[in-house]
Amino acid sequence: MSQQSQLKTDYGDEESAMQTYLAEGQSTALGLDNRGPIRFTDDGAIDPEILEAYWHYGFYVFEDVLKSEELRDLETDFEHILDRLPTHQGAALDHKGRPALGHDCTARTLYWSKPLGDPFGGSEFGGGRHPVAMIEPQPATDAPAEIVYLILGSLQFSDACLRTYGHPHLLAVAAAVNGADFVPYTDGLFIKAPGLGASVAWHQDGVTHWTSPDWDQGSHGFNFMGQLYGCTPANGVWVVPGSHKLGKIDITAKVAAAGTERLPDAVPMVCNPGDVVISNRQLLHGSFANTSTDWRVTINMGFHRRAAVLGVSGGGILGNPTVYDDAHIRQRSRTIGYAINARRQRYPHETPFVYQPFADCADECSFDETARASLHDYNLTDMGV
Repeated sequence: MSQQSQLKTDYGDEESAMQTYLAEGQSTALGLDNRGPIRFTDDGAIDPEILEAYWHYGFYVFEDVLKSEELRDLETDFEHILDRLPTHQGAALDHKGRPALGHDCTARTLYWSKPLGDPFGGSEFGGGRHPVAMIEPQPATDAPAEIVYLILGSLQFSDACLRTYGHPHLLAVAAAVNGADFVPYTDGLFIKAPGLGASVAWHQDGVTHWTSPDWDQGSHGFNFMGQLYGCTPANGVWVVPGSHKLGKIDITAKVAAAGTERLPDAVPMVCNPGDVVISNRQLLHGSFANTSTDWRVTINMGFHRRAAVLGVSGGGILGNPTVYDDAHIRQRSRTIGYAINARRQRYPHETPFVYQPFADCADECSFDETARASLHDYNLTDMGV
């Protein structure tokens, strides 16, 4: 895979406006005071300035979290995943005639799109939360008919992703934001291949708590977005800073007022390889089709407050009607324990994170072949609110 290279877009009559938008967005994004390494106070807490900036903007770019060794492992697993994708949507075999990735999964794992398409915009997906479609640039004549742009349940396909899921500094941030008893949401890989990657129309995540009397700026949790190759304005996620505080936004009216899907108050997430963004799920966010020459591969890991899911019936992208009781939460949260143990095996000199819900029974989460097999279809227990 190539690292970041020269920006290239092809939006036809919109090209000049798009180039200006990308450049201005990058300048604004880099001027915000919400990026830097994960920092701790003398007593081991997350630096309060980081948390203050996160809650102010709704996102924070943690720099240089994933080091070169971990990035190599992630890249190796990602290339293996690409090699095992079905030859086409619904196929049981990969291009070498082997059983394809996810062929035996009950949960939906692979999401497909036409190249440079917008599969969600204007659809009923996720409760219709992507109401306005993005521009769909014309792909090259030799582009495939369809591409995989999102893989859910990625921890069952990649030990490297599982180990990243157990990163002690990231889990410390999760505890600082969502409490020591934080729980998983879902996880996956967003794949933006050069000249092919699909857009994701403007939306806010979460459907359950918007009208709750105790709604606040953190009610729908957050996502960590680890960047394997970095991300640019052309292939990265754009967000409207501070919009996580505004409640449910009328996206159709906002785009109409702007006269374009290039929202003037949005900024891109600009990252180097190994950076990890924490992004509030209530932020208004989206991404454009990747007409650039750069890959974006995002290791996505979502987390909730326990109180936000306990006793709640699922919704959103997962559409799971199960009521999340203590047993369900514990079953799904076991993946965090597996991740911590798997990471400890790979990085024995690193101080592991202590996840409070399993602090007294760490042996329950030893990662071995039996545990790896138990991850099959684990995302059937994902918790979406």
